Amino acid sequence: MVGDITGLCPDRFARVREAFEANFADGGELGARFSFAVDGEIVVDLMGGFADRKREVAFGPDTLTALFSTTKAVAALMIARLVDEGRLAYDQPVADVWPEFAQAGKGQVTVEQALSHQAGLSGFPDQTDPALWFDWDATCAKLAAMAPLFPIGSASGYHPVTYGYLAGEIFRRVDGRTMGTALREDICDPLGLDLWIGLPDSEHGRVADLMRPTALPKFGELNAAVQAAFLKPWSSPGGRSAAEWRRIEIPSANGHATAEALARLMGALATDGTLGGRSIITPAGVKAASAQRIIGQDLVLPFVISWGAGFMRNEPNMFYGPTPEAFGHSGWGGSCAFADPTRGVSGAYVMNKQGAALIGDPRAVRLIEAAYASL
Repeated sequence: MVGDITGLCPDRFARVREAFEANFADGGELGARFSFAVDGEIVVDLMGGFADRKREVAFGPDTLTALFSTTKAVAALMIARLVDEGRLAYDQPVADVWPEFAQAGKGQVTVEQALSHQAGLSGFPDQTDPALWFDWDATCAKLAAMAPLFPIGSASGYHPVTYGYLAGEIFRRVDGRTMGTALREDICDPLGLDLWIGLPDSEHGRVADLMRPTALPKFGELNAAVQAAFLKPWSSPGGRSAAEWRRIEIPSANGHATAEALARLMGALATDGTLGGRSIITPAGVKAASAQRIIGQDLVLPFVISWGAGFMRNEPNMFYGPTPEAFGHSGWGGSCAFADPTRGVSGAYVMNKQGAALIGDPRAVRLIEAAYASL
């Protein structure tokens, strides 16, 4: 039982519908949605399958899905807005705005190094209560006191959860608000985006059930940075309810959204920085945020990765279509969002049956390739 596939898909994009249907026919989906925008306008918005494991509730336009690390693209944008407004600089030390962060030899770690996973703080190597992640101030204090796991600036080593606390605390120290609050007040509420970092209880009933991956990801070398990032019992939040996890703000891991909202938001980055007639960032701000900070073999993810200031750049892996300059982020289980300023297009894929690919989920790649082939 697949469930109905509904939504917007003009004949021009028939290949996208075929790819979407194929993902279900291959048994790869429970429920999913793919949205694609050209020049900021949504031209494809397909959804289908089920929002629940019992296959009784249709995956519809109001269904929210957990984004996991696709949330990092939103966090990168929020920091980019501060830089664009002249309130923060990528090349300034994090300790300028967060003095406690200078501990353990981190005084010269720059904002862009922290955002491009070069700070050596991929996770906590020492035994930690997994409930600590639910205490923002305690987690940030532990990160501020921590010694890097690898030499600062020597490589990137993906920070799956800690990234959100680093970016979020930098943001809070500059702006005074939490990142999730600012996102809601400045962008999502005024522009009608169904996108959240920190989900109110009133919205929990719309969240799709997750089906966990049936296979383990392939991590490559199990060094100390990988162990801390992914493989310790405390590498991710635990010991609390799912409702508590949705409610807190973790700007690296627990965003919730529709694909349409993500595609619209990324559409601003793919065009002139405006959304709904409102400027959310300048083209210069987008260029600065997406510019390469480091490229090479990542110490945590088994890929050569080019990192911008929080954005995963398309080359050399080309998971976000054929344009090298495209950028975005992928999330655990398969979700992704991307922007391509060269072609003026953006897109997002969300689902609730998780795959084992760390980045470049083949379901998303199939849809993105079909969308580009239709242009």
